[in-house]
This record gives sequence, structure tokens and C-alpha cells, in this order.
Amino acid sequence: MILLLLADFCLVANAECPQFQSGSQVGTVAHSSLDEISGIAASRQNNDVFWVHNDHKSSTYAPEVFALTSSGKHLGVYTLDSADDEDYEDIAIGPGPTPGVDYLYVGNIGDNDGVRSWVEVYRVAEPVVDSQQSPVEITLTSYDTIKLQYPDGPRDAETLMVDPVTRDLYIISKRDSFSRVYRAPYPQSTTTTTTMEYKCELPWDKAAGGDISLGGDMIIVRTGDGGIDIASIWLRPEGTNLWDAFSGTECAVELLSEENGEAICFDANGCGYYTTSEKLYQPIYYFARDGQCPEPPPIPCDFDSSGKVDYNDLSFFVEWWLLRELSVDFAPDGGDGVVNFFDWAVFADGWQDPYDIADLAVFAEQWLWVGASSEEIDPIDMAPDGGDGIINLLDFAVCAEHWFEENP
Repeated sequence: MILLLLADFCLVANAECPQFQSGSQVGTVAHSSLDEISGIAASRQNNDVFWVHNDHKSSTYAPEVFALTSSGKHLGVYTLDSADDEDYEDIAIGPGPTPGVDYLYVGNIGDNDGVRSWVEVYRVAEPVVDSQQSPVEITLTSYDTIKLQYPDGPRDAETLMVDPVTRDLYIISKRDSFSRVYRAPYPQSTTTTTTMEYKCELPWDKAAGGDISLGGDMIIVRTGDGGIDIASIWLRPEGTNLWDAFSGTECAVELLSEENGEAICFDANGCGYYTTSEKLYQPIYYFARDGQCPEPPPIPCDFDSSGKVDYNDLSFFVEWWLLRELSVDFAPDGGDGVVNFFDWAVFADGWQDPYDIADLAVFAEQWLWVGASSEEIDPIDMAPDGGDGIINLLDFAVCAEHWFEENP
């Protein structure tokens, strides 16, 4: 069996596949209630924050998700008020109904006996968490319940994923001869039961966890059965359906020995993946990607490109506050930051060729305005809808929303 797995690894470890370094332990799960971690998701809005949950075998099982850091430090318990707690098996993070908001998707999808008429996914806007905070206990009362059923009868499943490109949900079964991939297209109903679409099979069974990278270009799935577990990545070309990736090259990736590992996720920007296991005080492993990692998207208001919105960026606002975009600041020597008689002289000299009555109206509007060229002002003039030609409170609101945000 081991030789066959090694042969498979050699077969698919080719130039098409992303390469990762050997895994290393970066943390240990610290909270004494986390004895059956079944899923993990890396936050993209809270730096160094991860979300995990127990499955139904835990001695303290409840409809809860836990926030922790990559080192395993406990940050908080977040309870889904009045949610069913039958069998949580995976957690995912991704977009949802409100643009720009990340949501947690908690998968109450386990069904060991294959008898459930439907399963449920709970969708809740991701709470704000600081990796330095003291532990908190918070009840989440506002969340959506998405009821899903299979087109071909009940299935046990432990893998839940959300496509960041389409917002579709994917569930992968565990106990079929080959794990089966099902899709619930966006928008998912929160009032009626949605029948999922069967899409394809994996080349093996016992899928126990999975994730889709931030850009939607990589899918990772692992097995978990307390034996010799495997994990694979499939690449998804831009503009293609997610399920089509599973008919492409299967890229085997490393797992380290775990007591009963099921949880796996990409990091926030696709530079590696994390795993952890059931049982108390388990290690958290990280597998860093070889070579150049995808560049994280720029943060709005990070004017000095430091990777964080902070007081240095605020100084740009102080310098440019209430400055306007000037299109008729010609003189002297290309403009001096104010529309005045120097510019009028240029305008008069060019009257009717090239300037006309429409240009005169613009000149009159900008008379004695203090500002800068569009090239200078554009990076700071962000709102509304990309800018209105003046640095004001609308632009400041964008920065306030991203205050102290930083790239991972």
C-alpha cells in the first residue's frame, strides 16, 4: 500500500503541479474543549486568525466555532444561537450575499448512518477578531440556514467548500467507493431545501476535508481515517468550472502523521496549507509553497505600500485634504496647484484653438481651486465609485473601513 502511494506521488509530481516544502509544526491547539477538530478555515480579513470546530464525537459538543491563531492560541468561542448540532464536519470561508464581506460556512453535513433527509450549512458574516485579543465568548444570532439534499439519496460527507469565484457551495461525500462531488449553485435558498447537482467523482474515497484557494485556482482535498492519509491539489484554469479541475492532473501533496487528521485549509493568500487533527492539544502543521507566492491584493488606502493601513497612510490624507482634481492648471511650467491668472493667460492665448466655450465653462468652475493633476490625486480619490475629483470624507470613510488592516 505504501509503495503504491509513493508511486502515485511520483507519477503526478510534475512541472504542472505547485511544489510545497516539507511540513513543519507551527503551533499546538491550546483550548481544552477542542478534542475533535474536524474542519479549519483561514480568515482573510483577520490577520493570523483561523476558525475551527469540533464534530459530534466531542465530549463538549455544541453549535460552536472557535477562533485561534496559527500558534494555537485561543481567541474565542462563537456560538450559533439555536442552531442544530447534529454533526459538524467542515468549515469554509468565502463570499456571500453582501459584496466585500467574508462569510463563515459551517457544515452540519455528517451522516454516518446515511439516513438524513437533508443536511444544513450555516452562513454567518465573519466576526472581527484580533489575533492579540483576550479570549471572548460571543453568541451569533444573525445567520442563514441553507438546507441541502442529495439528488441520489443520503450521503455521509466531511468536506465543505465555497467557490470564491461563483459563490457556489460544494460538498464531497466520504463513504462512496469514490468520493462524489456535489454542487449547490449560488444563490442558495434560505427558505426551501435545495437539491444539489452531482458533478463528478474523485479518484479515491474517504474525503475528509478540503478547501479552495482565495483566487479559486487551486482545490485541495484530503482523506482522514486514522490510517495512511493522502492529500491532493487540482489546478483550475481561469474561466473554467470548478468540477472540471478534477478531470485534470492530480497533484499529490504531503501530510504529516496525525492521530486522526481531517482538517485542512489554504492560508489566506495561497502560499501554503495547514492541517490539524482530532484529539486534545494536537499540532498545527504548515506546508509552505516553494517559489513565488501569489501577490496579495492591495489594501485600499495603503498609500505607502507597506502592507498595512496605518498612521503613515493617514498623513497622506492630511497633506491632500480637500484638494481637487485640476484639469486646467497649466502654468507656470505645467502647473502650480492652483487655477489662477497664469493659467488664464495660457487659456486666452489658445482661445478657439484649441480651447472653446465648453473649456471656458470648466475653467470658470475651477477658478481659484487648489488641487493637483488627476495622476497625482487618483490614488487617494477613491469614492464614490472610484472618485469624484476631491479628497473628502467619502474617501476617508474607505480608509476608516480598512484601518489597521494588513496583508498576511
